[in-house]
Amino acid sequence: MKRSEINALIRENERFIQKMGFHLPPFADFTPEAWKEKGHEFDEIRQRMLGWDVTDYGRGDFRKIGLFLFTIRNGKFGDPDCPKTYAEKLLISEEDQYSPMHFHFSKTEDIINRGGGNLVIELYNSDENEGLSDTPVTVSTDGRVRVLPAGTKLVLKPGESITLTPRLYHAFWAEKGSGKVLIGEVSKVNDDNCDNRFYEDMGRFPKIEEDELPYRLLCNEYPAAK
Repeated sequence: MKRSEINALIRENERFIQKMGFHLPPFADFTPEAWKEKGHEFDEIRQRMLGWDVTDYGRGDFRKIGLFLFTIRNGKFGDPDCPKTYAEKLLISEEDQYSPMHFHFSKTEDIINRGGGNLVIELYNSDENEGLSDTPVTVSTDGRVRVLPAGTKLVLKPGESITLTPRLYHAFWAEKGSGKVLIGEVSKVNDDNCDNRFYEDMGRFPKIEEDELPYRLLCNEYPAAK
């Protein structure tokens, strides 16, 4: 992805988040220049990879296969002494923008439609070889237990949510014609480096062509503390 594209996406989605009435934490506004002066008191942001995040899943076509994210809070994966045993993210999905089929080995997460359009989630159990199973899927949606056929495309309207348990395959996108969706994710501690299993081989962080200076740093770009 070009840096200019990433900059434009952050500006566009800052406006969308504000329009939806959601307020981000102060570090969302830190400029690259400001980050150069930040000391070790901000290491939680650096180490937990909080903040802005964009992925095209290594496919080079963000509008077709991609996702925009902001990690608000996170614990430390695999550390029983970390007091934060949870994570919270905002995700933004555009109409028909596919977030590919995957599951998490350890993480349980609630995916919440916070507003905008409708969110479509496609569901499969994983089989013993980490493939897609044809067995019925049992999920909880807003406190209601439901048994659904494999491959169900469940539509979540604003305010609705689903609980996704470990090893439950899911893909999602904003329903065409309904508008982009502001998605909330509330979960156990998140670690994208070791807890994701994509059904097809996917990248996580984009290769960036630096055609202009960054407007905001992404969560994997912070400089070390002064």
